[in-house]
Amino acid sequence: MPSEDLSAFGYRQELRRTLGGFSAFAAGFSFVSILTTVFQLFAFGYSFGDTLFFWTWPLVIAGQLLVALTFAELAARFPLAGSVYQWAKHLSPGFAGWLAGWMMLVGCVVALAGAAIALQVVLPSVWSGFQLVGGDPAITSPTGASNAVLLGTLLIVVTTAINAGGVRLMARINDIGVAAELVGVLVLVIGLALFAVRGPQVVLQPAGESPGVGGVLASALMAAYVLYGFDTAASVAEETKNARRTAPRAVLRALLVSGVGGLAVVITALMAAPSLTDGQLAGKGLPYVITAVFGDTLGRVFLADVAIAVVVCTLTIQTGTVRLIYAMARDGALPGAKRLSAVSARTGTPIAPAVLSGLLAIGLLLLNLGNPTIFSTITGTSVVVVYLAYLLVTGPLLLRRRQGRFAAEPGHFSLGRWAIPVNVAAVGYGAMMIVNIAWPRADIYDLAGTGSVWVLLFPIEFVGAALLTGYLCWRRRSALTTVPVPAI
Repeated sequence: MPSEDLSAFGYRQELRRTLGGFSAFAAGFSFVSILTTVFQLFAFGYSFGDTLFFWTWPLVIAGQLLVALTFAELAARFPLAGSVYQWAKHLSPGFAGWLAGWMMLVGCVVALAGAAIALQVVLPSVWSGFQLVGGDPAITSPTGASNAVLLGTLLIVVTTAINAGGVRLMARINDIGVAAELVGVLVLVIGLALFAVRGPQVVLQPAGESPGVGGVLASALMAAYVLYGFDTAASVAEETKNARRTAPRAVLRALLVSGVGGLAVVITALMAAPSLTDGQLAGKGLPYVITAVFGDTLGRVFLADVAIAVVVCTLTIQTGTVRLIYAMARDGALPGAKRLSAVSARTGTPIAPAVLSGLLAIGLLLLNLGNPTIFSTITGTSVVVVYLAYLLVTGPLLLRRRQGRFAAEPGHFSLGRWAIPVNVAAVGYGAMMIVNIAWPRADIYDLAGTGSVWVLLFPIEFVGAALLTGYLCWRRRSALTTVPVPAI
């Protein structure tokens, strides 16, 4: 999208347009980062759904594909930094549109903290010296949770520095990391398939006691957490060449490659695991399978590759968060907008949003220091918040379609006659998944067994607090800059 096209939306080109198609795809793919997130939550998914948790993957892939298809249309129509915020703002001017950006911002901060603590799942398995606070390295133990906060904090400090250094540095690291992750996924799937001790029919019935419908629904948190963030491929649109064509393709490719790759990792891991009933899969997850199948030395090498994926995933989540803060700030939609919208002349990137997002994520981690439920609480909450932000885009878009106020534009990505059915299904899927993940399950949100209703309802309380804070910010925000909104 040339600078004159950007000016039609009331903006001038400030960010450096240097990203190609692969870099845009990489931004969405590394946000999802299947090596990071599948390793994070494999044990969780198996503990709830046994082998049947596999079937939540096709369901979530199909549901998120519906969302991605609607996003692809919007990415072609509004190729602007901040994706979800920009789309919602043009679909629902006023508080409703702003709220989508606000909830996405909150969700990204939570996701940033959640990605950073994934190092705890990997690094102590590579070398025990990474358990800096000593004690049990399990993420559900007080010492493991404390060490996760320490490792996560250090990682966020590093990614903040990289994001402040400019988009070229970020993209170079991200491209290399994504290439390593793609190779790693391919090697992992092939290796696990070669050492399989059972066939793919393993997913047709549980290995142990039936988890029931409730258990399988709870295990969907894994796939739901893995397969969001693909919209980041569009959030860097103002830094992407030929964004109107590149961004929609990047969004869809990021989701599909991540979904199919994650599906393959899950089923081959179940096929290759030495045992499905000894408690190791539910306790240690994929690191157990990797070291058991590939041996200690080769297994550690592969886990090191996973650690690289965690770093790149955290980096890209913060990149998307920075672009979102920048997009909202230049509209005057956030407190301290002038400072947050400033772009460094030296690095060509907004530095203040990088520092702010890093501090907020670290603060969230420190707030949960030593909390053995930090893992499931943060992941579950991030899913609820981000899915709500997505719903604040797909819902108003559906309303506009039904009113005949969103006509296809020639030459741009369009769903044609399938637009309304796909949009309806996307809204329905998003609403059902929010209810499912926010459901007050003690095994997810109260592992310590406190019996406290406040602990059980944490995602709902968090959303309520985010909504209230957002409303107050909206009421007291700086005067909004008038931004031309093209007819749609």
